[in-house]
Amino acid sequence: MSDLKNNLKNVPYVKQFFSEYLDLRKNKDNEALTVESIRNGVEFKGTNLWILIFAIFIASLGLNVNSTAVIIGAMLISPLMGPIMGVGLSIGQNDFELLKRSLKSYLVATIFSVITATLYFSLTPLDEVQSELLARTSPTIYDVLIALCGGLAGIIALSTKEKGNVIPGVAIATALMPPLCTAGFGLATGNLIYFLGAFYLYFINSVFISLATFIGVRVMHFQRKEFVDKEREKLVKKYIIFVTLATMCPAIYLTYGIVKTTIYEASANKFINEELSFDNTQVIDRKISFEKKEIRVVLIGNEVPERDIAVARDNLKHFNLAETKLVVLQGMNSDAMDIGSIKAQVMEDFYKNSEKRLVEQQERIKALEEELKVYAAYNTVDKKIIAELKVLYPAAQSIAMAKTVEQQVDSAKSDTLTVVLMKFGKKPAEKEQEKISEWLKARVGAKKLKLVVE
Repeated sequence: MSDLKNNLKNVPYVKQFFSEYLDLRKNKDNEALTVESIRNGVEFKGTNLWILIFAIFIASLGLNVNSTAVIIGAMLISPLMGPIMGVGLSIGQNDFELLKRSLKSYLVATIFSVITATLYFSLTPLDEVQSELLARTSPTIYDVLIALCGGLAGIIALSTKEKGNVIPGVAIATALMPPLCTAGFGLATGNLIYFLGAFYLYFINSVFISLATFIGVRVMHFQRKEFVDKEREKLVKKYIIFVTLATMCPAIYLTYGIVKTTIYEASANKFINEELSFDNTQVIDRKISFEKKEIRVVLIGNEVPERDIAVARDNLKHFNLAETKLVVLQGMNSDAMDIGSIKAQVMEDFYKNSEKRLVEQQERIKALEEELKVYAAYNTVDKKIIAELKVLYPAAQSIAMAKTVEQQVDSAKSDTLTVVLMKFGKKPAEKEQEKISEWLKARVGAKKLKLVVE
């Protein structure tokens, strides 16, 4: 009982904490200025339209040459966010006139963007499908979440006094332009799959940014439009509800499909990683089809017995994949093998192995060069000290120098030793030999030197 009382006492403090740190209205800017800012960004005429056209050209070029930096630059200057946020604001404020303007501008911007991208990809000599293009042909649940969170960040940033640089960040994160450019690529190359997939991603992003804007407007209690004529107000609300449902119903249905596909693919990948991991055998390619309910893998290495594959098929039900067909391709049957996948994997492995060998060879060459420098240094010293020998020791007739390793017989200890063989016309005394040895040691930089005199 006492614990319950203490918890009840703490409730006001918890509320105060959240109110202080999470209150969206704390730094709220003048609402009229925020609304006006969004309204001004809705129109796509003159300057705004030309900026969009040039941004589409830049983004298309970036996709064409597979340059992420160029694509990001294009998204930074794109004004596409304006009409999309305008749709969310108009629904949140019951402003049917703004909704019509926003939808019209959205349609104009979309048409001009697709036409511009189609024109570019029809004229460019580079027709190879790059990875940046392929990434915009199939939306995932993560794209939905990014659009929703990005839209929320955008409306909150616009409604605060310290707006900062959130809107450009939202434009990059939600990635509205690349799908439009990819749709243009699909039209230019006659690839309907690319066009539909990219346009699907663009539509989903747009809807959820608008939804996030609507949520932000309602949460921050933006003033709704008041009507003198109540009948007209009811009519406007009906129109807004109709437009909202017409937009959201397909989006919700498509998003539901994305969620199911994402969950299915995650389960399929987990199944492959856990159930198709065999000794001395590698999965070099996998194709997961939610529509066909099929998992197709290509194995290379030791052939897996059919009984092991049968066990894996039986375990599909443990991954919620009971109705999925498992196709395992192995061996060198050209009718069954996915030759393109094998080639790609073999080339990738070859590249990685070659790169590793190249690094090892470069390190080995470097080590040998260092050793060679040491021996080359002795040749250089030999030539230089000949003249000095003639002056210091006129009786010297020849000199030979070599670097070797001295190994102790009774232990494993070894040390580097420089051996110098000198021939004299008249053999010098012991003390003179010691002086010659010390001079040579200092002259060649040897820690340990053995002088042999003949």
